[in-house]
Amino acid sequence: MFESLLLSPYFSLFLIIALGFILGRVKIKGLSLDVSAVIFVALLFGHYGVTIPKEIGNIGLVLFIFTIGIQAGPGFFDSFKSKGKTLIILAALITGGACLVGILFKYIIGIDTPGIVGLIAGALTSTPGLAVAIDSTQSPAASIAYGIAYPFGVIGVILFIKLLPKILRIDIAAEAKALEAERKSQFPSLHTATFLIENPNICDKNLARLRIRTMTGAVVSRLKHNDQTSVPVGTTILRRGDKIKAVGTEKSLEQLAILVGKRLESDLPFAKTQELQSLLLTNKNIINKTIAHLNFQNTFGCTVTRVRRSGIDLSPEPDLVLKFGDKLLVAGEKGDLKALAQFLGNDEKRLSDTDFFPIATGIVLGILVGKINISFSDNFTFSPGLTGGILIVALVLSSIGKTGPVIWSMSGSANQLLRQLGLLLFLSEVGTSAGVNLVSTFQSSGLTLFGTGIAITLIPMVIAVLFGYYIFKINILDMLGTIAGGMTSTPGLAAADSMSDSSAPSVAYATVYPIAMVFLIIFIQIIAGFLI
Repeated sequence: MFESLLLSPYFSLFLIIALGFILGRVKIKGLSLDVSAVIFVALLFGHYGVTIPKEIGNIGLVLFIFTIGIQAGPGFFDSFKSKGKTLIILAALITGGACLVGILFKYIIGIDTPGIVGLIAGALTSTPGLAVAIDSTQSPAASIAYGIAYPFGVIGVILFIKLLPKILRIDIAAEAKALEAERKSQFPSLHTATFLIENPNICDKNLARLRIRTMTGAVVSRLKHNDQTSVPVGTTILRRGDKIKAVGTEKSLEQLAILVGKRLESDLPFAKTQELQSLLLTNKNIINKTIAHLNFQNTFGCTVTRVRRSGIDLSPEPDLVLKFGDKLLVAGEKGDLKALAQFLGNDEKRLSDTDFFPIATGIVLGILVGKINISFSDNFTFSPGLTGGILIVALVLSSIGKTGPVIWSMSGSANQLLRQLGLLLFLSEVGTSAGVNLVSTFQSSGLTLFGTGIAITLIPMVIAVLFGYYIFKINILDMLGTIAGGMTSTPGLAAADSMSDSSAPSVAYATVYPIAMVFLIIFIQIIAGFLI
């Protein structure tokens, strides 16, 4: 009866996932496989003839890559601008190193060219690379070699990424905290302070004429005149002896003190009819608009004192573009704040809801982009493939943020759920597929090709660590994502992603992967075309 149940792909799929989670929680000297353990259980099931349909694996791959792209998109272009040159070099070192190791073994051992390009594609688990290898050599030897190298290409990257922090004696949790602190340091913390108006040069002039925000960077959130406290607007006039409360960085508050007068230690409380509220931006119609364009002061008589996004407080500069899910800290009259809340949306439930239309549309666009063939010559064509097409589209859409009424983003919880589901489906199918012929191909082909595949997998990763970590001084979390992207290894990314809550590995992977894929395709075509 149990054997008949194993013939059901649905039963086998969830049994593999359940056993994988059990295995993943086992710790040996503080090291665990986490979700990556699913692929090892799947390899065992595959060896005994259990198979998961390829379509299930592809659905999982699509969901996993799309959610990675959606999460990484906003930080992708910033990462590329700041680290692009370094990441391109590392991608070239990893793919070029794999190809050079393959060429070296070709001449030392005497492996034919189709076998070598197949081993390179398999060692880097690159399906587009295999397609190019088969097309360039027109030989079945490429696919056989790919099948021999592929299992360790999957397992080796996972184990290398899992073991690397232990080998380097690095605390991943501490590194994640340090990276988050560094990210937040790029956005100086905001403070509040109270000032006494003493400078005669600014007295009897309104805020619009004084351009305090432009000159100092601080935002005046309230004003006290003749014992009456109000929320100032552009036409509010400052008089000698008035008190104002402002929000800004320490530097901007120092500039404001120079401009207006003495900085006081006392606070400036609201009047009974005024308050400070945190309002959530969930109105799709005002996303991607600037604070200056929305002009909250003149329209609602309210002042935005700060904007909180992804755990960081941003200064409400006039040219700051608002995003879906931003939290605006706003000062104003209670009635005005109620009207502003309706305008902004302020609907927490809407933020947590998952809209499947942008997900489905984005995936469809990604599949179509993946099928594009770019021809550079009669002998050289390039196609992003399923993974590349979906990743590219997800990165672009999430960086755009909004197109008409469609928002190209999803809540963190929804992203995490879909990513985990997709990953489990993908690992289960890949593992069973690799496990079917793992022992037979090893026995028939011997140690030579298998050992060569191991070398092609491991040596480029060692090179990447030597250059990336020791020479370029890349953070370990970026390093793990770079290795996974350079090796075009989605299971490798899964291993890195499960080691911390930081998005750094995903951003690095998303930055490196498309570059590595292009390099690998070019290198394989060069090897197949010029080496005999």
